[in-house]
Amino acid sequence: MPKDLTTSRLDRQNILNNEVAVEEIWEKSGVEGVLFEEKIFMTKEMVASFFEIDIRTIERYISSYSEELKANGLEILKGNRLLKFIAQYNATFATDINVGRKIRSLTVFDFRSFLNISMLLSESEKARALRQMMLDIVIDLINRKTGGGTKYINQRDKDFVFASIQEENYRRQFTDALKNYVVDNKFKYAHFTDMIYVSIFKEKAKEYKKILDLKASDKVRDTFYSEILDIIAAYETGLADAIKKVYGNVGHTLSFKEVETIFHDFENMALWKPLIMRGRTKMASRDMALRDAFHYQLSEYIQPLDKDEYQKFLGTTGDELERLMQENQEVLKRLKERS
Repeated sequence: MPKDLTTSRLDRQNILNNEVAVEEIWEKSGVEGVLFEEKIFMTKEMVASFFEIDIRTIERYISSYSEELKANGLEILKGNRLLKFIAQYNATFATDINVGRKIRSLTVFDFRSFLNISMLLSESEKARALRQMMLDIVIDLINRKTGGGTKYINQRDKDFVFASIQEENYRRQFTDALKNYVVDNKFKYAHFTDMIYVSIFKEKAKEYKKILDLKASDKVRDTFYSEILDIIAAYETGLADAIKKVYGNVGHTLSFKEVETIFHDFENMALWKPLIMRGRTKMASRDMALRDAFHYQLSEYIQPLDKDEYQKFLGTTGDELERLMQENQEVLKRLKERS
């Protein structure tokens, strides 16, 4: 999906929160600044010079996007911090920042806020080139971390293995309840599974596979995030118990309509609301940022991923987990079969 960083704050923030990508962008950008308080900073003049535009353009963008830029590292230095920065600036560039005027405050960009304003500037060709480099680095990073495909990026979460094994156990309870207590129909497993999916994330299995561009042979649940698997497992074990109880009370095999009534009563329990909202937000936001997959039905839940989320799926912990999973595939398979 093409991204226009000049117009989409969500896409801008997703890059800025991706510390793994920001580090690579820093290494490849060649941007120079003042090392101050263990970070690189640039003045408005330095930023304007880098992008080959008038400083008044920078000031206009600061005024228009003040809240966003400050949230991403833009600062106004005053007092002792200002004096220390000026000393460091003078030492770095062997020049005097105070020439011709007495400074009481100074606006400075750290590297994240520098990248932020580069995503906003439409007047600069250098900013456009930097934006393209950012997008290329993010795409390349995700491809490297996932071996060229994001289908199973969910499995780089340390909680995935336990959630997957647990869900398979509860899945069996649910399918056994459908087998033993519901009228015989070859479509019942797919029908009630789709009802669970629609209830939790508003998509049937077929719709979900289309959004993620999965093959017919791909198992949908192998692509779910651990939080989604946990909610599905809770649905399955709860519905299995409810179906069994109603069957015991009425004393006959349940019809589709009777099970659908049980289902609707179950899904409308108030306890599901915060869990489902969290699950929808996780799925929609992660898939947008990590898989470039847009869940239309969940668009209102999409948020920028925070730094911890990027570390979970793209950091070194995920690298090690993926290596261990590949080395122990047979063990994991046996664990699932035994659970």
